[in-house]
Amino acid sequence: MSDFPVPEITPLNEPYWQGLARGELRFQRCHHCGHAWLPAREECPQCLRADWAWQAASGRAKLVSWVKFHIAYHPAFKDRVPYNVAVVELEEGPRLVSNLVGGGEPAIERALRLVIEKEGEVSVARFAFAEMGQN
Repeated sequence: MSDFPVPEITPLNEPYWQGLARGELRFQRCHHCGHAWLPAREECPQCLRADWAWQAASGRAKLVSWVKFHIAYHPAFKDRVPYNVAVVELEEGPRLVSNLVGGGEPAIERALRLVIEKEGEVSVARFAFAEMGQN
């Protein structure tokens, strides 16, 4: 879809988007306190130190929350309603906003697995229920 909103790729978040393009979901982890986070930022949100590195996620996660949209608030989504938006917690700790794909009934803490899909030229992280396919 050509009108799909594309992310602003910056030097800070570029490793995240490059990772998705290569088939892996990446997050930042602090060398000082061990905290892990998404989205990308210059310093650790826990200890505020700028001593971190990118790390690849396992792809395993759990569902924290979700909502189903019945109205498209952007023209790119008008043919997708109803669609879901989910908060997902990676096994390694970071949370991110994503979508659930592949069907099934959402439930809090339900096991998920990473599914990387293309939207135009951009790879995005989405999640399917782990028991609905390989983990």
